[in-house]
Amino acid sequence: MLFQIKSYIKFLWHSKNEHAVHSPFVFTLLTKCFYDKKIKPEYTILKNYRNRLLQNKNTIEITDFGAGSRVFKSNTRQIAKIAKAAGISTKRAQLLYRIVNYFQPDTILEIGTSLGLATSALSLGNPKASITTLEGCPNTMNQCQLQLKKFNINNVECVVTEFSSYFQNQQLSTFNFQLIYFDGNHSKKATLDYFELLLPTITNETVWIFDDIHWSADMEEAWEIIRNHSKVTVSIDTFQWGLVFFRYEQPKQHFIIRT
Repeated sequence: MLFQIKSYIKFLWHSKNEHAVHSPFVFTLLTKCFYDKKIKPEYTILKNYRNRLLQNKNTIEITDFGAGSRVFKSNTRQIAKIAKAAGISTKRAQLLYRIVNYFQPDTILEIGTSLGLATSALSLGNPKASITTLEGCPNTMNQCQLQLKKFNINNVECVVTEFSSYFQNQQLSTFNFQLIYFDGNHSKKATLDYFELLLPTITNETVWIFDDIHWSADMEEAWEIIRNHSKVTVSIDTFQWGLVFFRYEQPKQHFIIRT
């Protein structure tokens, strides 16, 4: 916690808003998406989705995976507590909705489903998109599927898998995920492994969002490596998220932005 407080103070010191941004691409993204204050009808759906989970007092067994498919930890937790502790916040769910709605990606990959709070934002942002979401715990994914069905969210393919195994078993060069939301394993090694494994899927329009980039010193190191990668042209640090773009026509620039 102390590390995150220090990181946040440093972030505030260096962060800017749209008035200090001289990139037309980023300026438009901020003014038309990040800072869009208009109330959307989809926000009510996101709120209802969250409230239904917060009212669910049932318990499920949570299973975490180590290397490969080896189970290394399981415990029983109340669904409401999972949603409160591990789910995306209301503010960030709304921003995620706006980002997807702004870019309108046809194909989306989510790494780390949990109970589907972020999944619902991805889907509502573009109901016509084809979304694949990955989750390691079958019981958590089952609850997500039940919840998505209740809210008539039908454009999501739910895959129960260990993430690294999934990527290694796919011909990723044939994939074209226009937006990827990384929220599955907040460790330096895993984050960098997923980054490298998924690089063959990038195009000029690709948007990647990394969650919890200031969670720990290791995650900050991972973020530094990612944003300095030769194929990354534009990166945006919002403290909670790191967004990267691979736009060939853009000069390499890094932005620290208050949301």
